Amino acid sequence: MKKLYRLTKEGVEELRIELESLISKRADIAESIKTARELGDLAENAEYQAARVEQDRNETRISEIEGILQNVEIIKKPKGDSKVQLGSVVKLKNGVTKEFQVVGTVEADPLSGKISDESPIGAALLGKKVGEEIEIKAPNDITRYKIVDIS
Repeated sequence: MKKLYRLTKEGVEELRIELESLISKRADIAESIKTARELGDLAENAEYQAARVEQDRNETRISEIEGILQNVEIIKKPKGDSKVQLGSVVKLKNGVTKEFQVVGTVEADPLSGKISDESPIGAALLGKKVGEEIEIKAPNDITRYKIVDIS
């Protein structure tokens, strides 16, 4: 059974752009390998080894992205639902207001406010309504937030 990756339209587009960039790097990497190969003994050629490592890393990421894009389910923006679900943008308050979008694990980027539905915050938010409080358990404490808006 194949794994299904849930992404927003924006997340799919970001992956497609990254894939195009990685594919376009192939020619440069091949040229680096060719140039390094011309320097002689490959066993002790650091430039050749570095170029091969870069090629492996590039091809691995290309394969990973292609696999994700072949098994993607696009998260539709919730319409008129008052409960937090995948794709919802949620405003929380506990003195300070914070805003998060609940997304799938592949697209999660906490520094830009995109949290995974499997993260402690994401899991605590799913199914909740405006006005409800959630508790986020961290290793050292528990923080309470009130949901002030869902869009």
